[in-house]
Amino acid sequence: MKSVAVFIVGFVAGGAVAYAFLGRDVAAPGPRTADSAASSSLPPAAPVSPNAAVSVAPVPSSPDPVAAAWPTPPASELTWPSPSAIPGDSTDHLMDPKAFAPPPDLNPAEQPDVSDFSRLRSRGLRVPVEGFEVARLRDNFAERRGPRVHEAIDLLAPRGTPVLAVDDGMVKKLFSSAAGGLTVYQYDPGETYSYYYAHLDRYADGLAEGKFLKKGDRVGYVGTTGNAPPGTPHLHFTIYKLPADKKWWQGTPINPYPLWALR
Repeated sequence: MKSVAVFIVGFVAGGAVAYAFLGRDVAAPGPRTADSAASSSLPPAAPVSPNAAVSVAPVPSSPDPVAAAWPTPPASELTWPSPSAIPGDSTDHLMDPKAFAPPPDLNPAEQPDVSDFSRLRSRGLRVPVEGFEVARLRDNFAERRGPRVHEAIDLLAPRGTPVLAVDDGMVKKLFSSAAGGLTVYQYDPGETYSYYYAHLDRYADGLAEGKFLKKGDRVGYVGTTGNAPPGTPHLHFTIYKLPADKKWWQGTPINPYPLWALR
């Protein structure tokens, strides 16, 4: 019994000590702060009806950096722009869509393809300058000649060397121009292609428009008429794929070099 009494006395004494240190901090009011003083002086908030309209202040919007950097002008001001000063920038959205549309009266010539080379090779075209060795051929078809592309090959030979028909076909046009000098347009038998000989010194005797030539017949002679350098006689030769209307002054140029170099 004595031990039980000691235990009870100790338990009570411990509780009293714990209350003295802990209970005092919980129960004692803390110091009043400015915030608590201010909040205690405010009137109570009025109750809000659930059906009342709530007014929300608009949030100021910042300018869109993308719209500021790439503004789209009115349709009436669309035009071809100058290159943008911003590295990597694109100004494609400023281009006039009408600029990409082909002219309404455009009638593009039919473009040459592999089948054209196959058909021309099957005809076994001869080299148009008498005695000219295939090993001496140079492919200058795509060379720049001032503001334009050459679109022909030049076969250099002494002045007066005979120029021969590369294929059977009719002489469609004898023509003289400031650029080509004395020229000949010869159509192939099917009138699909035109063989063009330029810078001739003179025409062969008896040559006339409408005359049918056999492969190897004489067309004229190597010269420097037109804009050819006076000291460099040569034959300017190319092949045109004729348009549907067969106009001799139109057509798509075809490089004749592979027809002989790849035999």
